[in-house]
Amino acid sequence: MSSSQNLGGATRCGRVVGPTLDKIIKNAAWRKHTFLVSACKSVLDKLESLSDSPDPSSPLFGLSTSDSDAVLETLLLSLDTAYTKVVEPALDCSFNLFSLSLLRGEVCSSSPDSLLYKLIHAICKVYSLGEESVELAVLRVLLAAVRSPLIMIRGDCLLHLVRTCYNVYLGGFNGTNQICAKSVLAQIMIIVFTRSEANSMDVSSFKTVNVNDLLAITDKNVNEGNSVHICQGFINDVVTAGEAAPPPDFRLVIEPGENPEDGGTSKIREDGFLLFKNLCKLSMKFSSQENTDDQILVRGKTLSLELLKVIVDNGGPIWRSDERQLTPKICRFLNAIKQYLCLSLLKNSALSVMSIFQLQCAIFTSLLRKYRSGMKSEVGIFFPMLVLRVLENVLQPSFLQKMTVLSLLDNICQDPYLIIDIFVNFDCDVESPNIFERIVNGLLKTALGPPPGSSTTLTAVQDITFRHESVKCLVSIIKAMGTWMDQQFSVGESLLPKSVENEALGDNYSNPNEEDGTTADHDFHPDLSSESSEAATLEQRRAYKIELQKGVALFNRKPSKGIEFLISSKKVGSSPDEVVSFLRDTTSLNPTMIGDYLGEREEFPMKVMHAYVDSFDFKEMNFGEAIRFFLRGFRLPGEAQKIDRIMEKFAERFCKCNPNSFSSADTAYVLAYSVIMLNTDAHNIMVKEKMTKADFIKNNRGIDDGKDLPEEYLGALYDQVVKNEIKMSSDSSAPESRQSNGLNKLLGLDGILNLVYWTQTEEKAVGANGLLIKHIQEKFRSKSGKSESAYHVVTDVAILRFMVDVSWGPMLAAFSVTLDQNDDRLAAVECLRGFRYAVHVTAVMGMQTQRDAFVTSMAKFTNLHCAGDMKQKNVDAVKAIISIAIEDGNHLQDAWEHILTCLSRIEHLQLLGEGAPSDASYFASSETEEKKALGFPNLKKKGALQNPVMMAVVRGGSYDSSAIGPNVSALVRQDQINNFIANLNLLDQIGSFQLSNVYAHSQRLKTEAIVAFVKALCKVSMSELQSPTDPRVFSLTKLVEIAHYNMNRIRLVWSRIWSILSDFFVSVGLSENLSVAIFVMDSLRQLSMKFLEREELANYNFQNEFLRPFVIVMQKSSSAEIRELIVRCISQMVLSRVSNVKSGWKSVFKVFTTAAADERKNIVVLAFETMEKIVREYFSYITETEATTFTDCVRCLITFTNSKFTNDVSLNAIAFLRFCALKLADGGLVWNEKSRSSSPSTPVTDDCAPNIQNFMEVDENISYWVPLLTGLSKLTSDSRLAIRKSSLEVLFNILKDHGHLFSQTFWIGVFSSVIYPIFNSLWGEKDLLSKDKDEHSSLPSTYGPHSNGVSWDSETSAMAAQSLVDLFVSFFTVIRSQLSSVVSLLAGLIRSPAQGPTVAGIGALLRLADELGGRFSEDEWMEIFLAVKEAASLILSSFMKILRIIDDVQDEETLSDQDFSNEDNVDEDSLQTMSYVVSRTKSHITVQLQVIQVVTDLYRVHQQSLLASHVAVILEILSSITSHAHQLNSDLILQKKVRRACSILELSEPPMLHFENDTHQNYLEVLQDILTDNPGVSVELSIESQLITVCVKILKMYLKCTVFEGAELEETKQPKNWILPMGAAAKEEAAARSPLVVAVLKALRGLKGDSFKRYAPTFFQLLVELVRSEHINSQVPQVLSTVFHTCMGPMMGE
Repeated sequence: MSSSQNLGGATRCGRVVGPTLDKIIKNAAWRKHTFLVSACKSVLDKLESLSDSPDPSSPLFGLSTSDSDAVLETLLLSLDTAYTKVVEPALDCSFNLFSLSLLRGEVCSSSPDSLLYKLIHAICKVYSLGEESVELAVLRVLLAAVRSPLIMIRGDCLLHLVRTCYNVYLGGFNGTNQICAKSVLAQIMIIVFTRSEANSMDVSSFKTVNVNDLLAITDKNVNEGNSVHICQGFINDVVTAGEAAPPPDFRLVIEPGENPEDGGTSKIREDGFLLFKNLCKLSMKFSSQENTDDQILVRGKTLSLELLKVIVDNGGPIWRSDERQLTPKICRFLNAIKQYLCLSLLKNSALSVMSIFQLQCAIFTSLLRKYRSGMKSEVGIFFPMLVLRVLENVLQPSFLQKMTVLSLLDNICQDPYLIIDIFVNFDCDVESPNIFERIVNGLLKTALGPPPGSSTTLTAVQDITFRHESVKCLVSIIKAMGTWMDQQFSVGESLLPKSVENEALGDNYSNPNEEDGTTADHDFHPDLSSESSEAATLEQRRAYKIELQKGVALFNRKPSKGIEFLISSKKVGSSPDEVVSFLRDTTSLNPTMIGDYLGEREEFPMKVMHAYVDSFDFKEMNFGEAIRFFLRGFRLPGEAQKIDRIMEKFAERFCKCNPNSFSSADTAYVLAYSVIMLNTDAHNIMVKEKMTKADFIKNNRGIDDGKDLPEEYLGALYDQVVKNEIKMSSDSSAPESRQSNGLNKLLGLDGILNLVYWTQTEEKAVGANGLLIKHIQEKFRSKSGKSESAYHVVTDVAILRFMVDVSWGPMLAAFSVTLDQNDDRLAAVECLRGFRYAVHVTAVMGMQTQRDAFVTSMAKFTNLHCAGDMKQKNVDAVKAIISIAIEDGNHLQDAWEHILTCLSRIEHLQLLGEGAPSDASYFASSETEEKKALGFPNLKKKGALQNPVMMAVVRGGSYDSSAIGPNVSALVRQDQINNFIANLNLLDQIGSFQLSNVYAHSQRLKTEAIVAFVKALCKVSMSELQSPTDPRVFSLTKLVEIAHYNMNRIRLVWSRIWSILSDFFVSVGLSENLSVAIFVMDSLRQLSMKFLEREELANYNFQNEFLRPFVIVMQKSSSAEIRELIVRCISQMVLSRVSNVKSGWKSVFKVFTTAAADERKNIVVLAFETMEKIVREYFSYITETEATTFTDCVRCLITFTNSKFTNDVSLNAIAFLRFCALKLADGGLVWNEKSRSSSPSTPVTDDCAPNIQNFMEVDENISYWVPLLTGLSKLTSDSRLAIRKSSLEVLFNILKDHGHLFSQTFWIGVFSSVIYPIFNSLWGEKDLLSKDKDEHSSLPSTYGPHSNGVSWDSETSAMAAQSLVDLFVSFFTVIRSQLSSVVSLLAGLIRSPAQGPTVAGIGALLRLADELGGRFSEDEWMEIFLAVKEAASLILSSFMKILRIIDDVQDEETLSDQDFSNEDNVDEDSLQTMSYVVSRTKSHITVQLQVIQVVTDLYRVHQQSLLASHVAVILEILSSITSHAHQLNSDLILQKKVRRACSILELSEPPMLHFENDTHQNYLEVLQDILTDNPGVSVELSIESQLITVCVKILKMYLKCTVFEGAELEETKQPKNWILPMGAAAKEEAAARSPLVVAVLKALRGLKGDSFKRYAPTFFQLLVELVRSEHINSQVPQVLSTVFHTCMGPMMGE
């Protein structure tokens, strides 16, 4: 034989087999193994002569089939020897052949004669030799065989191989071998099922088993030192050895399977399916009743479950495929899980072995992660059984079991998609349990621990562990929700809720789902139920489920109310049949309540009960089975009448289904009652004496219409009931109790915790009871025939809203209670993480209530309001709040207020700790040194001063208290101070940089966020400043900072920010604390200077917005210091940034306008100095961008003109108005020049005139005259003469100088809104153009001419009237249409009771006529005369009203001579009244005479231009005034009263007689002039007749005073020639009337002969009487003589 290097010849197989055969020959026992040795030598010899020659049918590479068989036979013989020294080389050779892929073939039970089949069986057999090394070798070879890509071990052979490894594990000599066996089995599972996934043997690499993972649950006790290391190396070596590439042209040819359509490759999957099914069956083996504690069996079950776990963990897409995707042969993998694995999990749940439970949980976790989409029903069953059952057991749980469940929950919570899917597919599914809700509530119960007063088996350590782990799970849940939300936002923004802004997501919420390298279930099912994936649909489903559950809960309390609610909400149909379906199909109904409802006697419940019973089919059922079947769905009520109604209907139904059973339904009714009584008697332990069969038969005699039922029948019924109790459906609901915790009041969690109910349970065992398992098996069977319900996958983040609604309350309670009751740092950190994640989710989703609840709770836990009790966890809470502010600032909205309040309190405490003085010292006035420095020299040193601030801070207060109560009297102890100082040291962990970072980060906030941030900061700052004992400016300074930080934002955003800041600055600027207000105004000035540095384009309004606070504070502040500061600030800003001011001019002028009306002279002067400089030097900037600012400038100057402090300011302001007019007339509005083509805004005007609206409807450029002119118009009513005159002069000069620029329309507006109001001011609010005068205008209380106390002097009135006439004359052509109004206005001046306006009106009217008389038309003349007529008429009517007020004054006839002369007898009111009447009478006479003079002058000057109609109006005026004068002088009573008053008051009497004479004299002269100079008009108007009438009237008045006595004598029948002399009064009157009589006589004398003759009869008698009268004036008889001589003589001579 050749050397060992050449053993086996040249073939590749020979080089592997040769050394092994040589070793066998050497190690074999020659006598015992002679045949083996000879066979080995023969094979060796043959191999020496062979070379590699491929044979397609040969199992060994390079050898022929016969040679291959010889080699394999030799190996079989070696293994059959059972001799260790021979077996080991054979096993080693087999390993090499398998690992080097030199063997090929299909090994299955269908070819038992195959040498490969025999070889595998022989290898499996030798493990029983009992040698440790042989066991390892066998495992090595078997793993190599399975690993080989050319060896396909199938069917029973594969199972036998696995069983061999199984046996090695169960009966191994040492722990290392057992661990190796387990590892080999696990690796085999991976190999087999990896090939099944690929459906191919050609899988290049496999995952290598991690031995440590296999020992995570079991077999930790068999680990012998470095066993794990040895086993891991063992597995790695085998797997690595098998990675060698097969020889070329040496492939495994697999014969086609039974189904040609499968392509033959399905054998691989068939083997995988078979192996999986057998492992499931193996895991379901239970020990016999004789040997209940079979540890070997338990280890076997455990190993099977571990291998199943390996399979499930490493399963790929093939396991998730369903019938729609694969052929029936292949789709069995998912069905195998449902059919076998789920059953295994169900049955093993009854065991109390912890390792089995842990494996169940691990397997269920993998199923949940990977296969939930295809196992929705199974998940819905197993989750409550495995997880929730244990989780909700609070009082008596198994520690390890519950820790396993908590670990499971924490594990599944690492997958965000899994949590979302659970909620969507179960909590939103009406037919599924609320898994997510129960998880959260169960975790809350665990986190809160057993209820107070309850007994529990938990130790203190276990309870704390449970609490921490449950909190950790809740944190994982909310973190998963946030991660899923962030991922959805990062994928796409299309489904973003309206109230949620998208944000760049940070690294703090990264998804940890892919860490283990597993593939999520949803990745393989992207199209599942896509048509139902919208959140709106899920919302409807969720709402429907909640409503249905509400109805069920109500039914379980009050059945009738519950049914009514469900019908009204359309969850149940209104027909009895639909209600029956609800009662039978809804599993959560209380059976007792069902029975109570069915027994009701109301109409509808009776119909339901009948329909319920009729829904049963009792056909061919015996009576006992029928009752048992009937009572399975409900529990009979306790009331006998209800039972009677139900059983009566049951009897009827049974007889209807079985018509031949009894003679009548009464029999069935009685027998049913009897059976129920028997069931109670036989199975109630309280019944001591049981009913016998004979008693039962006896009790039922004669019930069948008087006949007896067969005893055999009754006996069988008795036996059936006694042996098998008729069990009614029992109430599964457990009593509930609420938890109450004293600490909850402090935390504000009472309302949240009261939502959580504690379910008491009697369960003590770890495993599920048999009843539960049986119930679940029934569920499996009921679902097996139904199609799988749809599995939903959502991407709409809106679903999180519903999840948060379910979970936020429990989470808040769990985090809050744990954080409050536990000082453990890790627990506190975990709770704070939960708070952060919860705030993130609720904030991004825009759930304001929930977000604010979490933020508020965190803010309370900072304990900054009670710093003396602070701990490390409170500092951690502060850090968490700062993190939230940085990370979720874009979504905090109103919650910013709580966060900023915390930051404010931190800064306050830090300042106290550093010994810095309190801000109160800045605000306090200089009263005492102690108040100036409320801070501490160094608070962190002992012996700090006892002062209010420190005492208040040390004591602390409630979270909501923003200020320290002032009435704190007790001193703080030194130990309290020391404790407080120690706590302040904790705050050193928070640096000022962290606080400042929050404010600096504001520039990164989005639009809505920065607006909310500013709003919240304003609230906090306001709270700080309003503190009565410790006001602070921290937040106020931060407001200025963030304004600087965010100044570069777009204007739209800044406008919103500034709207808030503006209101804040105004509010604080009006503060009673002067220091605060000054600080705010200075801050506002700094910001405004910054803003003014930015250029503003035309037509923008931003500058005006940010300067508006100055305006408002200026207008409303009562502090002169603040107002002066504002004026100085505005002056500084404007003068330093004048070129940048655009829209800000509006606010600037408003400030100066307010300053102009200020009560302080220095403010007015200061403002005007700036205004003067602006107008003189920077006028072009004012209107550079917007011409409306010109209006504001004018209004400001006009306000300065009203200043009461100095006329210089007012006069200069008026001069500047003239300057503005010049600029306006010269086109000085830069803006108009620049934007002539654009459409400028209409200038803003005030409500200075009633016709402003029409006034504004003019050309845009002309319209800017409006505020200027109206302002000057108002100024003419100023109380100061210089101002009035100056304003009048400037106004009319402007109109006269620039009127040529005005259109006719604009002139109309000027007259109505500018000029007329000037003259209206003479009568206060009265309009001189008005024709109606109120009666009260004539009362003594208002007899002063101007209600506002301003009266025009004669000079002013004349100036105004003459200026008006000059203006009208100058622009008569344009403004001719205003003649009537101007004339009316002048007429109004004429009728003014004051002398000055009357004279001015008369002069102006005459001048108007003189200047324009030749240009007036007939109608215009008529307008003039009618206006004068109307003025005269109004004067008369007004005066007559005045006379009425003296009607109640007694006249002298009612007084005695003594009374008449006694002033004391006259009351003061009467004297005042009479004094007023006398004064007005004098004024009235003067005005009337002036009116007559005006009319007379107009006629005489312009008589050539006047028509008869004009003359007629003139005569009417003269006639009316003359008649009025006569009436006034004829009123004797009035004269007596006036005379008496004038006597008492020592006044001159009104010249009534003179008034009468003058009016008649003028009237007479005008008639004579007409008669003489205008014959045509004279004839047309019958002037002669009017003249004669006037003359007769005058003669009668004269005769009345001269012949009075003669008249009396005539009456007494005395001789007529008795003439008595005249009295003194008569003589005085006659003397006064004599010139008038002379004029009359001359007028008669001047008549023509015919005329005299015609009218002589009218006045002849009067002439005769004149002859008889006594005359005081000698001229009267002379003229009378001339009349008789020249006129009467010739007429009589004829």
